[in-house]
Amino acid sequence: MKFNDSLKDMKIYEAGKPIELVVREFGIAPEDVVKLASNENPKGCSPLVAKEIANNAHKAYLYPDDSFYELKDRLSSRFDVKDENIIIGAGSDQVLEFISRALLSSSDSVLMSRVTFAMYEIYAKQQGAKIIRTASYEHRVDEFIEAYQEHKPKIIYLCTPNNPTGDGTTKEDVFRIIDAVDSDTLVVIDGAYMEYAKAKDRAYEIKPTDILDRENVIYLGTFSKAYGLGGMRVGYGIANKELIKELYKMRPPFNITTLSLVSAIKACEDEEFVNESIVLHSQEIKRYEEFAKEIGFEYIDSYTNFITYLFPDNMNSTEISDALFKEGVIIRNLASYGMNAIRVTIGTAKQNDRFFEMFRKVVA
Repeated sequence: MKFNDSLKDMKIYEAGKPIELVVREFGIAPEDVVKLASNENPKGCSPLVAKEIANNAHKAYLYPDDSFYELKDRLSSRFDVKDENIIIGAGSDQVLEFISRALLSSSDSVLMSRVTFAMYEIYAKQQGAKIIRTASYEHRVDEFIEAYQEHKPKIIYLCTPNNPTGDGTTKEDVFRIIDAVDSDTLVVIDGAYMEYAKAKDRAYEIKPTDILDRENVIYLGTFSKAYGLGGMRVGYGIANKELIKELYKMRPPFNITTLSLVSAIKACEDEEFVNESIVLHSQEIKRYEEFAKEIGFEYIDSYTNFITYLFPDNMNSTEISDALFKEGVIIRNLASYGMNAIRVTIGTAKQNDRFFEMFRKVVA
């Protein structure tokens, strides 16, 4: 059987290792496993959401309201946009897929930073597009503008704050890039971690209303991080109505589940839970910064719910990740991104205590 040529050199997305894998391989009790690999909310989801899911479990046999009217209404109020400006996806990465399918062909290219969310490349390559990367993992304005002028890509991906590195890009710098491109290039602002960036420094906050007057910009958000609904897979895109109308042609029917829909609607009602999650994060990430300074290695200043530790040449991120894994501590090794580094989700105080203890042990 012959498959599309575009699949030949395509890497498969490597998701964070599950708790069940550690239990199976090393016989560690599930309650003794600490998962700090996938940037999930360590508080779980809102108690209101958990109750709503339980109350609606009997509806699992029903398809959801495919208009997503109630969820769009909540998002419209939250962001001061109209329903026609919103598209719902099974995670914001499904909206990324819609974008690639709607815009890209084998004659096109896409531009992104050197180290960023892997699905940008995967979806682009599925359409046969060429990948252009800047030299730096940070979103440096001059590098993006220079690469744009040379290659005239069809799509520019601006992941801010950036996954998997955690660095942020100011609103001013994002709009310097937007203002430098013409209307034939779509600029994707991936704001999956925007709630954390906004809490840390308002200079890094980008609101959907900031881009609605631009015909070639889309803002992406998700319920997977600050709202604690990673397992429910609900994301959204917000843009001018003409762009959303075209993306709707890519959307399959009922693309999120009935329980995903009710959980996201209820999550919009509990901003207090989100605020509490960010307060916990703000307290605990300081411990990771102090720990790195104590041990004597660098970290990337984070605007997300995780932190990236950069190792010197005499330390190896793969060896450290594997050793932590065997101790029941799951983190993300960034060797596949060409970095001698690990990404650690900021957990609860107890989870973080376990990480510090096991990290000291494996590097001793």
